[in-house]
Order: sequence, then C-alpha cells, then structure tokens
Amino acid sequence: MTKRTARRPAAPDGASAKAASLIAFQGEPGAYSDLACREAFPNLTTLPCRSFADTFAAVVEGRAGHAMIPIENSVAGRVADIHQLLPDSGLHIVGEHFHRVRHQLLAPMGASLGTLRTVHSHVHALSQCRKLITRLKLKPIVHVDTAGAAAEVAELGDTARAAIASELAARIYKLQTLVAGIEDESHNTTRFIVLARDAIDPDPDTGALVTSFVFNVRNVPAALYKALGGFATNGVNMTKLESYMVGGAFTATRFYADIEGHPRHANVALALEELEFFSREMKLLGTYQAHPYRFESARLIA
Repeated sequence: MTKRTARRPAAPDGASAKAASLIAFQGEPGAYSDLACREAFPNLTTLPCRSFADTFAAVVEGRAGHAMIPIENSVAGRVADIHQLLPDSGLHIVGEHFHRVRHQLLAPMGASLGTLRTVHSHVHALSQCRKLITRLKLKPIVHVDTAGAAAEVAELGDTARAAIASELAARIYKLQTLVAGIEDESHNTTRFIVLARDAIDPDPDTGALVTSFVFNVRNVPAALYKALGGFATNGVNMTKLESYMVGGAFTATRFYADIEGHPRHANVALALEELEFFSREMKLLGTYQAHPYRFESARLIA
C-alpha cells in the first residue's frame, strides 16, 4: 500500500487556530483511529472522543477542525451508527483514508506467551485474530475498544493478561509486543472518511474523484431500479450502495452511495438528475479526491 501524506487542511470558518490544528476521532488514545489520524495527518494533533456522536459534535461546535471516522472494514463490514449520524450532522466529507490494520499481541513487561491466560480487546479485533487466540488457548474478554483494553492490561500489570491493540497503544501504555501482525486476514483494512464543517469543491479535471450522497426512494415498485438507472445509462461507476432503516419504519429505507466522478461532470450530472426525479430526498455529502488504495486494492483482486 502506498502511503499518502495529506496536506494540512485549512481552518474552517469560525474555528480558532487551536481547533484547526486538531482532528477528532472516536476512542481512547492509541486506538486504531488515533493511529490512522496520525498516519494521514501527521501535522495535526489528535483529539480523543468518547463516542461517534461526540466526535461529530467536536467539529460541529468548533472544538476541532476535522474528524476522521471509520466507515467500513474489509473484514468486519459496515461500522454501525455512522450512516445514521452523518446525513443530519451538517458536516461534509472532504477526504478518505485507508488504514491497513495490523493487530499486535501486547502484554506487561515480564509476560511471555507461556504466562498468558486471557486476551482483552474489542469484539472485532478478537474475531479477527481467532487463529492465534485458539492456538494459545486464551480466554477472550470483550472491551469497548482496543486502546481501552490495552490501558487496563497495563494498569493491572498481570502477566496472565494480554491485549490486542495497535503499536501506538503499545508505546502509549508501555506494553511489550509479544507477537506482531496477528490478524487472520492480510487484507484487513479500514476505510475512514474525513469530515469538516465546510464542503470542498475539487477541480473536476484533477485526479480521480469520489462523490458520496444519501437518498430515499418512493415506496413504489421498481423505485430503486428506476432511481439507479441513470448511473448505468450514463456510464457512472457506483462503488458503494448500502441501505438502512430510517425512524424505525420498515418501509422507510435510506440509501448511502459512493460514485466515481464530480457532480459537474456531464454524465454524473445527468445521473443525479434522474436519481432526484425518482427519489423523495437526495443529499450530497461531499466530493473529494479518491485515495490511491482504491486502485491498488482493485488491482489485487483483478
């Protein structure tokens, strides 16, 4: 995977210089989101937040210039809550980042593989490292997040306890890495979106672009088929389409989609116009540069 160092984002209107230098993420210091933020924006300071809602609020309220939120993982799939929070947050997607997840088996100093009895982490991290956990005959203990698990293991100092977390968590909580790269799947990658209060408008003729949006179709037969027909007839590639329930109603479905291109591209404009005609609501979430990993991963499975 080719690393891309993102340029420092400009301060949004009304944000202080200090806030503009902060990028919010959900989790404890040392979480994979923290590591991904530092990887993508090494010149910004990360701001940990307790929940996804708090992370959105940090940007909305001007306490941080940007936020970086995980939206999907190549092993675990869609990240819960994001699709519910994003459309009505007032924030815009201004970029994306793909982070290769490399799980580490961490333990207090003095521990060894032979002393371990339990392993602590987020449920997804535990499920993504089943082979090692089974081989070492460890009892998995579920935590809210990986970094929190690492913090607790460090605080207890029990050589029978280990955590599955990032290399950054190992440095922050002064744990030793007993085994590195313990994930079962080598393609384990998380896609993050970068959010800001102000939308960006990249040059339609510069590089590969992604446009994200949500829409609600009418509750009539073939509504989705008709709404999406314009993308096929106009040659617009749709790279993501997901549905989720709105307001607890089984007939009120909202769709989230990513397409290649800019709304000012003629074929994209025609496709979006047709989508709007067959939809009750359509909201653009942002147009931004495609991350190089999109094309690298496509080559790997071609």
